[in-house]
Order: sequence, then C-alpha cells, then structure tokens
Amino acid sequence: MMPATILVVDDEVELERLIKMRFRKQIHARKFEFVFARNGQEALEILSRHRGIDMVITDINMPEMDGLTLLSKLAEFDRNLRAVVLSAYGDMNNIRKAMNAGAFDFLTKPINFEDLLITIDKTVNEVRQLREAIAQLQQAQLQLIQQEKMATLGQLVAGVGHEINNPVTCISGYSSLLNLMVEDLISSIIKDEEKNVSLVEIDGEVEKLGIENGLKKLLDMISVISLSADRLIYLGRSLQVFSYDFPLSKVLCNLHEGIDSTLVILHYRLKYSNDSAGIKIVRNYGQLPPINCFLGKLNQVFMNLIANAIDACEEENNTLIVAGEMLKEYVITITTLISENNQTAIVKIRDNAGGIAADVKPRIFEQMFTTKPVGEGTGLGLSISRKIVEEIHGGSLSCESVVGEGTEFTIALPV
Repeated sequence: MMPATILVVDDEVELERLIKMRFRKQIHARKFEFVFARNGQEALEILSRHRGIDMVITDINMPEMDGLTLLSKLAEFDRNLRAVVLSAYGDMNNIRKAMNAGAFDFLTKPINFEDLLITIDKTVNEVRQLREAIAQLQQAQLQLIQQEKMATLGQLVAGVGHEINNPVTCISGYSSLLNLMVEDLISSIIKDEEKNVSLVEIDGEVEKLGIENGLKKLLDMISVISLSADRLIYLGRSLQVFSYDFPLSKVLCNLHEGIDSTLVILHYRLKYSNDSAGIKIVRNYGQLPPINCFLGKLNQVFMNLIANAIDACEEENNTLIVAGEMLKEYVITITTLISENNQTAIVKIRDNAGGIAADVKPRIFEQMFTTKPVGEGTGLGLSISRKIVEEIHGGSLSCESVVGEGTEFTIALPV
C-alpha cells in the first residue's frame, strides 16, 4: 500500500524537524509521508500540484492565510480530504470555529505525539475508506452503464440479424430457382435451334441469338443477386455471433467467429478513400480449440481493441495529410495461437500506426483516462476490456508499443 501523504501547515520551522524525528519509524517503513507548508497560501499551492494528499494538519494562526481560511478552501481541491487542527489555542470558541469550518478533529499544543499518531491513523483510515467506497460506487455505475449499452447493442444487433436473415433467405432461394429456370430455357433454345437449323431464316437466327445473349446476361445478374444475398446472410449471422452471450454461464466458443463478426461490423471504417491509403486487415489464425468463455463480452474486447487500432491509423493518416507528407498503407494484423503448453489461447492485435507515447502508456488502462478529444473518447474501453479479460475470464491483457512503429495488444485466455 502507498504511504499516507500528510500535509502539515504550520509557521513553526522547528515543528517540521520534530515531526520527522518522532515519526521516523513510520516514515522509514513507508507508512507515512509528510509534506510541509508555512501558511495556508503555500498549502493551497501544494494541493494544486499534489493530488495525492490524504489529510491536512494545520495551525490556526499563520501569516498570509490562517488555518480557518484554509479549511474553507479544502473542498475545492478534494471533498473527501480531511483536516485536523493543531493549535495552541484550545478554548471552546476556537474549537467550535474550527469544527464549523470543516475540521475533522482538533488537537492542542504542546503536542501529545501518541494522541497525534492515533488521530492520524483514524483520519487516514476514514479518508481511504471513503475514497474506496466512492471509487467502487463509480466503478459499479460505469460498469452498469457499459453493460446496459452493450445489452442494448446486443439486442439491436441480434434483432437486425434476425430480420435480415428472413427476407434474404427468400431472395437467395428464389434467385437459385430463377437461375435454374433460365439455364433450362437457354438449353431448350439451343436444342430447338439444332433441330430446326435448316428451316430457320436469317432474321430468325438473329432474333434467337439476341434472346440467348439476353438470357445469358440475365444469368450474370442473377449471379450478382445470389452473391449479394450470400453476403447479407453472412452479415446477419455475424451480427448474431457478435451479440451472442450467455449471462449465467460460460460456454465453449470459437474465438475466430467472434473476431470475424467484429470485423464485419467495423468493415465500413476500413474502406479506402481519396485521402487515405486505407486499412488492410491481415488474419494470421492458428489452430485454436474452443474456449470456455462469454463470447459476447470478449467480442466487446475485440471491438474496443480493433476500433482503437483503426483510430490510431486514422489519426496518423490525418497528421500526414496536414503535414503534406507521403501517405502509407496501414495494416492491422490479428494473430491467434496456442501456447507451447497448450494451456493458453493468445490473440494479438497489432497496428503499424504511430505508437503510444512513453508518458501515456502506463496510464492507458486507467479508468476515465483518454487522449481523445472531448466527446470522442470515454476512457472506459481499455479499463473495461482488462476487467473482462482478467477478472471475468482469468486471463491477461497487455500492451507493447514503439513510437513510430505501432502498437500490439495481447489477450491471453486460459483454455
């Protein structure tokens, strides 16, 4: 656990040395870390730079800004921050003023360091329990919001997939029958010509030849209709695979089907345009056994990672356009393999975009952290993806990135 960071605000220079001596064991054991300020104004400057303060110990009478004024401003930095007043003036009037200003506790000088230690422990525990409770509540709220969004998306996608399949099945079936009928008709015309070739006049020959060519063109059109119907059937099935989920228990699933269904949904973002060399998808699929999982939740992970890779490619492409530099072909490579001991299924999603900056990379899985403009990123995708992979499936999600070369996310799932 990180040491509790305590801001001590007092204009007595000797107090700093005394506190460091009295709490040297706790400081050495990394239980406490002390930060010192000489007045309220200096304390506010420290609080503006240091967001990890757990509690404040402050005197009342100080130059520039007194302790009571400081107490009134602490909530501006952190509503969960707690302050203990340490003053030589222990009359009830000062105690009442301090408590009304928001003090958590009140101690008098000369300092009883045993009482101070007890008060620090009590205050730090209060702050940390409160922060943990709030963090858990926020996390639960965010997960509920995300689950509701995914449930709604899943229902929509499943419904669309079902509605597509019904009419497209009719189109596919009738185009096949129509194809057979036209082939039979062409065959009949050819046989009729062979039987009556001596009786047919030149005009008749031309007329029959036109009908035959027209019927062959009709066959070509029927073939296009049939291929389009097959694509729609595949799309409908992909939508149903993407939304596939059993909330009560895991089931054996094919990860490749989940990845492919995600790519179908994101296909519109991969198309080539006049100002882009496009994004190419390379599938390096290995032999994976069925994985016991919640495929709908893993599809959410695939969606987040592949969409982020597309975002990275588009962002670098736009930068190259603005700079007037030569555009490049972007590639997203999806590799699947089984570990050497056959106990872990591995999915690697790699892009060849600009990579992640060194100061950003340690924070990418933090909840609410995003480098995207306001309105474009929520900071939830990667944090939720890690929870799905690690907490729900007992796997791991990691990232390797080289600036200028690209980024690779690796999902490892127990077989």
